[in-house]
Amino acid sequence: MSDTEENKQPESVHESLQQVMDLLHKHKLVESLVHKQDMPRRDLVESLVHKQHLAALGNKLDELHPADVAYILEALPLDQRLLVWDLVKAESDGEILLEVSDAVRESLIASMDSEELVAAAETLDTDEIADLVPDLPHDVVQDILESLDAQNRARLQSALSYPEDTVGALMDFDMVTIRDDINLEVALRYLRRRGELPSHTDKLFVVSRDDILVGVLPLKRLLVHDSEVSVAAVMIDDPVSFQPEDKSQEAAQAFERYDLISAPVVDPRGKLVGRVTVDAVVDFIREASDSDMLSLAGLREEEDLFSSVWKSAKNRWLWLAVNLVTAFVASRVIGVFEGSIEKLAALAALMPIIAGIGGNSGNQTTTLIIRAMALKQINAINARRMIRKEIGVSLLNGLVWGSVVGLFAFVLYGKPSLGVVMAAALQLNLLVAALAGVFIPLIMNRFGRDPAMGSSVLLTATTDSMGFFIFLGLATVFLLP
Repeated sequence: MSDTEENKQPESVHESLQQVMDLLHKHKLVESLVHKQDMPRRDLVESLVHKQHLAALGNKLDELHPADVAYILEALPLDQRLLVWDLVKAESDGEILLEVSDAVRESLIASMDSEELVAAAETLDTDEIADLVPDLPHDVVQDILESLDAQNRARLQSALSYPEDTVGALMDFDMVTIRDDINLEVALRYLRRRGELPSHTDKLFVVSRDDILVGVLPLKRLLVHDSEVSVAAVMIDDPVSFQPEDKSQEAAQAFERYDLISAPVVDPRGKLVGRVTVDAVVDFIREASDSDMLSLAGLREEEDLFSSVWKSAKNRWLWLAVNLVTAFVASRVIGVFEGSIEKLAALAALMPIIAGIGGNSGNQTTTLIIRAMALKQINAINARRMIRKEIGVSLLNGLVWGSVVGLFAFVLYGKPSLGVVMAAALQLNLLVAALAGVFIPLIMNRFGRDPAMGSSVLLTATTDSMGFFIFLGLATVFLLP
């Protein structure tokens, strides 16, 4: 192999996307030029050009990993997406459908017939089919169930019975089990006969004859200990394990805390029913992070970048409506003090400063609280101390930055009293922002709502309205006759 080949780096997915888009553009351009030409056998020439460019595009897609193809599909408008999707090899359909976002998956599934969907599902493991089932038509799900053997059908039905946010929805059934009464040599021979291990296998699950989990045998212990030693002597008999009903968030935290690659899932009797692997946990964390990001922006669900204008607009209506209501409330607060603003025009120029800094400070507090709630770090014992700490932070920030904005107002308008009012208003609004930043997510969680969903909208409404009210109220009392 030459030095050039040895040093050649694999192209990034971004480069692959650009190449696919260039091929699509070239295909459309040449096809359009040929179509406009008046020539003999134009239809034949057009067909040949069409097949030539699509063949080049198909060859490019064949080189890519399913996850990279999924990334490319998400970045293409619907017409080009479906054109590329038709060129993907059928045996890759299932893996790609798992990798794309929910919104894009919906558009791809809508373009496939029942036979194609069943064929795509047949290339997947049982736990992967369970991830795909919620997006499939009912008749296709029935066809898939009928195509499975009894064991896999039971596993699929079991996986579908667990809520989406539980360990049962994350677990898979592809695992290696051994008995504790054999020695390591027998275990090694068994692994050699298998020929291939499930992905992310870092340990073997040790079970009794009734499939009760009694421990785990890490592969590194299997390799470094004497082959005559029994499994029972070197296994870990108190492994980290989960039950199917455990929350996925708690499992993710355990994987991070204990640096797990895989972990057993057992029923209440201790019987081994599956395992959770780090790739499933990473996927869950990514999806949860994406969901939280959308919720903070007030979006109800994941949105296809190239979905219809109508669908995208509806997805954004809820919190735009809430924001509109809160904006009306803030405008009414300002309306109450119209006379004060007319007498001292500087108030109109300065009041956005109070509201803006209060909103930013409150968002910092809210972000910390939501994160602590997700990590289960807040409880009845430490909640009061945490609230006192946030109040202390707001008072200190109010003292420091209130002095800054007060000095700013004095320099601009030459009125010491205006500077004092600015400083006092900022101090009070930062206190309001701290309390709102703590209590809004706590109250939403108490009523069973996602604390991330719209907290920033409600917080901004609170700090805007109260900021205007505090500043204009103090100015009316202390600055105007």
